[in-house]
Amino acid sequence: MPYLANPSLQVTADHQIKLVEAPVHEPGKGEVLVHIKATGVCGSDIHFWKTGRIGELIFHGDCIIGHEAAGVVLKCGEGVTDLQPGDRVAIEPGVPCENCFLCDEGRYNLCEDVAFAGVYPYAGTIQRYKVHPAKWLHKLPPSLSYLDGALLEPLSVVMRGIQVAQLELGRGVVICGAGPIGLIAAAAARASGAHPVVITDIDPSRLSFARRFLPTIQTYQNNPTLDAQGNAKAIRALFGDNEYNAPDRVLECTGVESSICTAAYTARRGGLVVVVGVGKEIINNVPFMHLSLAEIDLKFINRYRDTWPRAISCMAAGIITDLKPLISHTFPLERADEALELCADMGRPSIKVTIVDEGDATV
Repeated sequence: MPYLANPSLQVTADHQIKLVEAPVHEPGKGEVLVHIKATGVCGSDIHFWKTGRIGELIFHGDCIIGHEAAGVVLKCGEGVTDLQPGDRVAIEPGVPCENCFLCDEGRYNLCEDVAFAGVYPYAGTIQRYKVHPAKWLHKLPPSLSYLDGALLEPLSVVMRGIQVAQLELGRGVVICGAGPIGLIAAAAARASGAHPVVITDIDPSRLSFARRFLPTIQTYQNNPTLDAQGNAKAIRALFGDNEYNAPDRVLECTGVESSICTAAYTARRGGLVVVVGVGKEIINNVPFMHLSLAEIDLKFINRYRDTWPRAISCMAAGIITDLKPLISHTFPLERADEALELCADMGRPSIKVTIVDEGDATV
């Protein structure tokens, strides 16, 4: 393939991916041109590629994907005073309208008119050059690398989930799913003082990695021969025989129907299940009356808000364990399509795949 000045990975409306040249835009008022140095591949990128939608978010045409990113400032547009060329930044990918009642209330993560990078029609970060509003860029301290910066987005998702779950010192939690979000959730839960922390998955290799990554947590391999209640009973047994000690907080990080059902039966009476994972548009088999009779709250999160400065602070101070061991594979930008194909291939295990663009870039 010939050299591309601005190679980009795009998902098409007919469920294809293509690596093509993208235009390089000049930063406008309040905007910054960033050289993207690292972008993590997210499960949502795979969803958009394979299904063309997540709920009401639909790909009606070609769109550059990617939203877990960090880079370096190349140019600043008019009115930008808090950033300058050479600054290393993490990208908060959602740009809310700032005019609706939700933005006025500070709940900008729920803004219906958000321009979210990598969600059609808004160009994402798997490209060399991206223009982004300076307000939604966050400076990286010298101690954090671009790879760290790209991990701030999934960490922000987790921090929102922990906020909704109200985790605290000594409060037990079960985390369903040992993928990147689940593993980061386990690390963040441990940092919050939650105890015990149990992470579940059906894949023994992921649980083995989880034990190496976080030796102080417990793991449970879901048994496919058991129903949701059977697996929940086995998970609860890890917390002891006393009903009081049963987990009152569950973070469901897969979005898979069977896992959500197991989570519902795992939480103790009066407990809380927070669904962090992305699932099917309609899920029919949630045990409604069990949740009702046990007064178990079922809550959801939509991305994050006001998490980036705190996430940077926690990561830089070492409050949360180093997350870079989660990065199992890196690919150069020119092979970004291979990165996505690896993530989608269940026969080739991976955890967090990251696309990097090393070296200097000029425009």
